[in-house]
Amino acid sequence: MSNTKFNNQISFYVIGVMSGTSLDGIDLCYAHFAFEGSWRFQIISSKTVDYSKYWQDRLRTAIDLNPLDLQNLNTDYTHLLSKEIAAFIHTNQVGKVDAVCSHGHTVFHQPDKGITLQIGNLPVLATSLNQTVVCDFRTQDVALGGQGAPLVPIGDALLFSDYDFCLNLGGFANISFEQHANRIAFDICPVNIILNHYVKSLGIPYDDGGKIASSGALCLPLLEALNQLEFYKLQPPKSLGLEWVNNEIFPMIESYNLEVPTVLRTVVEHSALQISKVVNSYHLKNGLITGGGVFNSFLMQRFSELSGLDFPQADPSIIDYKEALVFGFLGVLRLKNQPNCLQSVTGASNDHSSGYIYFPEK
Repeated sequence: MSNTKFNNQISFYVIGVMSGTSLDGIDLCYAHFAFEGSWRFQIISSKTVDYSKYWQDRLRTAIDLNPLDLQNLNTDYTHLLSKEIAAFIHTNQVGKVDAVCSHGHTVFHQPDKGITLQIGNLPVLATSLNQTVVCDFRTQDVALGGQGAPLVPIGDALLFSDYDFCLNLGGFANISFEQHANRIAFDICPVNIILNHYVKSLGIPYDDGGKIASSGALCLPLLEALNQLEFYKLQPPKSLGLEWVNNEIFPMIESYNLEVPTVLRTVVEHSALQISKVVNSYHLKNGLITGGGVFNSFLMQRFSELSGLDFPQADPSIIDYKEALVFGFLGVLRLKNQPNCLQSVTGASNDHSSGYIYFPEK
């Protein structure tokens, strides 16, 4: 949908909304963006809404639903987003809002088959919130032959250019950096999507500081098998999804019949090895590291030891809300009809301005 209303606007107040594959909750970030020769931002307020067990279970099993049940889930999840965004606006006394910019929650992501689905992006969201909504950022890129991921690198390039690279440690680790005047970005490996899955069997949501992982024994045969996965031999652009983890990772881990601490220890080592290999092979030094994995001290320790680099911890609001912030920024670029998906990152046929713009029905 084309829109010219915002083309000359240089100041935007938006709410960025993000739900990641690790199912840790909905991130909401109210931010101000201003263009003064380059883009500047300020995070005004932010919050993570934890998913109830009911919603964790519904989202975790969404990939197996039939079309009708998936449609019902999409409707219900859109209503959940509407409720939580409205509560965030009320609680934080949010004033001016140019747009709500929402990623939605990924159910399917198989770009090689031309498939990607993020639920929660129905047009009713704009009417129920009485706000302009920009959402569903991935589908156009996949239709143009791209991976539809990662999408955050345009924000890395325009908001965080002081760093050699930006690394996000969420459900998956993904990285973004400049190479030969092009932005390069790709998914590296799974992280929290595996760690959280196994630690939940112990009745806790995550391994605080990586303490359980650090107590486990390293299973070298499993580590070697993980490192031999075909994905790591592919050149970028490339991206990962839950389907890959379900098909490739979980069956492999289960075949070893290991104790949970050993699984966690081995997966941490695998992730740290894969990330270090990428950082070192591209000769990257000064990095901004964000996402929940930053708080896994053991993972960060192994990454630092294997890469030979030190990483001062970033501002906590950036660590926790960078993705929600950047999806707000993607929405701003979409409103201005400026590219927010880069061909060099996703492999699409061209740079483009992606996302659907919905206005409230009167």
